Amino acid sequence: MHRLTNKQVLLGITGGIAAYKSAELSRLLIEAGATVRVVMTQAAQEFITPLTMQALTGNPVHTKLLDPSTEAGMGHIELARWADIILIAPASANFMARLAQGRGDDLLTTLCLASSAPIAIAPAMNQAMWQDANTQRNLKTLQDDGKIIMGPAHGAQACGDIGPGRMLEPAELLTLTANQFEQHALSGKHLVITAGPTREAIDPVRYITNNSSGKMGYALAEAAIEAGAKVTLISGPVSLSPPPRVTLEAVVSAQQMYESALRLAPTCDIFIASAAVADYSPLSVAPQKIKSAPDMMRIALKRTLDIVAAVAALPDKPYTVGFAAETQDLMSYAQNKLKNKKLDMIVANDVSAKGIGFDSDDNAVTLIWPERSINLEQASKRQIARQIITAISQQTNSTKKINYAKTSG
Repeated sequence: MHRLTNKQVLLGITGGIAAYKSAELSRLLIEAGATVRVVMTQAAQEFITPLTMQALTGNPVHTKLLDPSTEAGMGHIELARWADIILIAPASANFMARLAQGRGDDLLTTLCLASSAPIAIAPAMNQAMWQDANTQRNLKTLQDDGKIIMGPAHGAQACGDIGPGRMLEPAELLTLTANQFEQHALSGKHLVITAGPTREAIDPVRYITNNSSGKMGYALAEAAIEAGAKVTLISGPVSLSPPPRVTLEAVVSAQQMYESALRLAPTCDIFIASAAVADYSPLSVAPQKIKSAPDMMRIALKRTLDIVAAVAALPDKPYTVGFAAETQDLMSYAQNKLKNKKLDMIVANDVSAKGIGFDSDDNAVTLIWPERSINLEQASKRQIARQIITAISQQTNSTKKINYAKTSG
């Protein structure tokens, strides 16, 4: 069940006797490697206590939309961005009706409206409720809106009836949830991704570098693995662990990253240059630590080699994606970079914007091609990475088309 390793699951619990199964479900999710946070409706708390779920998950349970302890920092929005998937188990007929109507009258429905993560629903109700025409209309609306419906099962119910409406067993829900992270859009493809900063030595203890945590590149590697690709990650010095099944090639300097990239690029189908490579390196490196006695020191710098441009210039180049991290004139600089370096696609993000970019867990980017652009609104870097990988897979597969709500250009 490695597909759930390091995944962030927001487990929503609504009112119904099946809520007791949510305790076992949370335990299984955690055993599979996921981090679980729980949101409970008021009715859910009549069947199982928040304290139980807090003890099982090790995280505070969220029950109120306007909680003074969290809302100063817009806590519900942060929670919506945090989730890789929202799983509502059990989902009552009342909750399904409210969600189908687009209501945000409690914390759980508000999170569903505010999140760009996939939403999975595990219905649980009396068989007559399930088969009622209103519930079936709500079900169709939710399916048309892209919600993932898990179940229900057919069998004996707490009320004594027999029929459809039982919540799937926790083990079944675990498998179905894990399956949401296993795609095949890039099956058979080899991706090479650069990530993190580079360090350009001045002397044995000092260096020039760029401000990069590597989180975006590592999230892209994880998303590509989920999409079925073989992934080689060329990483500068970061404090992150590579995702499972990723081949890591650790480098330090821009020259080392250039050499690795040019060696691996001819073997791959898609090359994504998300690393923040230093544009300059010292002309010479002092063999010993430079003493700090002088009031001023001048360091002669030389341009480093342009990795993504070199890959894009290969005779049989892979599909080449660049990144443009800018603090001003974002679209202008990004479009010029796309054209001048002959890239297939570029990801532009404003690193001066508060709460996104370098060292943040969130991002907001614009995907740019020669003929159009697509805005991806602020979300976790993991979610943004999945959207980028989806866009790349659609571009590199002529049988699929881009299907994003927000398109410009």
